Amino acid sequence: MKELLLYVAKNLVSDPDAVVVTERETDEGTVLELRVAPDDMGKVIGRQGRIAKEIRTIVKTVAQRDGKRVSVDIVD
Repeated sequence: MKELLLYVAKNLVSDPDAVVVTERETDEGTVLELRVAPDDMGKVIGRQGRIAKEIRTIVKTVAQRDGKRVSVDIVD
């Protein structure tokens, strides 16, 4: 899942070298934290959060196929 999120995020932003994804385990499942450059934050979130919502949908759908629970947090 981490690689998928990295791939999607790096293709959205202007500064792909600044994209960092950290993975941590919780009681509810895995949490992926996405960090991007401050200038690229708007590109990842999108208007009214549409792009962020779609990123979360893609990652959750792929994780459910593997029987896992994954959530995505966009951190500034």
